[in-house]
Amino acid sequence: MQRFKDQFHAMGTLCEVEIFARDVTHAGVAFAQVRQDVKRLESRYSRYLETSELSAINRVAAQGGAIEVDDETASLLNYAQACFDQSGGLFDVTSGILRRAWNFHIGCLPEQAAIDQLLVHVGWNKLSWRAPYLRFASAGQEIDLGGIVKEYAADRAGSLCRAVDIRHGYVNLGGDLTVIGPQPDGSPWQIGIRHPRNPNMLMTTLALASGAVASSGDYERCIVVGGVRYGHILNPRTGWPVRAIAAVTVQAPMCVVAGSLATIAMLKEHDGPLWLAEIDLPCIWMSINGEVGGWSMPDHKAP
Repeated sequence: MQRFKDQFHAMGTLCEVEIFARDVTHAGVAFAQVRQDVKRLESRYSRYLETSELSAINRVAAQGGAIEVDDETASLLNYAQACFDQSGGLFDVTSGILRRAWNFHIGCLPEQAAIDQLLVHVGWNKLSWRAPYLRFASAGQEIDLGGIVKEYAADRAGSLCRAVDIRHGYVNLGGDLTVIGPQPDGSPWQIGIRHPRNPNMLMTTLALASGAVASSGDYERCIVVGGVRYGHILNPRTGWPVRAIAAVTVQAPMCVVAGSLATIAMLKEHDGPLWLAEIDLPCIWMSINGEVGGWSMPDHKAP
């Protein structure tokens, strides 16, 4: 077997697939399927594309009314509802509308009045979901599946590789990573987890032979005002960025599970570390004060 790597841009990030295959033709088949499916999902669920399924949903949401969705979209909405329930309403795919108040390209905070106007439209419990129909009782809501689709795409990419007899490799979609299988000698892949405050440092390195890993944090989209860092993960109850944990990484059997759990932990703020301990999956987190925990690591201050 030979080692091959492919890189491409999709879903607003760099995507990387590294595999062991019989030859270049075998690798090419796997790479083509992954690229095609990731771009397919982007075209279906990007909020930036007017032709996407998500945009069609949001045109109905903006006016009020109902729309029938297909099986794949229904499965994503079912998962969104499960995350909403598990998080006590904190993981809410209707909260994306709050980004209209937050501009992370300028160095100032939004007016509270602007946030309050948007909070009226936030709430998964304000719509009705009974497959295959999604109903919006009042106008002005919006759905954003950005916290689910990329991780779902990573899981699908891993499955597509296995379906064409790739047994060793991984798929990394901008930090959302699923392992196809260990290296040919059985050794795990060494996965670096970036430090949330120093891009030139790693917070830790994970050894993964199976499963998936995903991170959530205030790595890039943020502003600093008055010495306070405001990230892009917004509490759907207040409309303001979370202010307790800087970053969370979770390891799980599926990437979509790892990603949603990491985000929920961020949204739970000071309760996040205890909640992570209760779900009993490998994880690591860093608070905004530099405290690190998880993975049976001793408490310490990060450099």
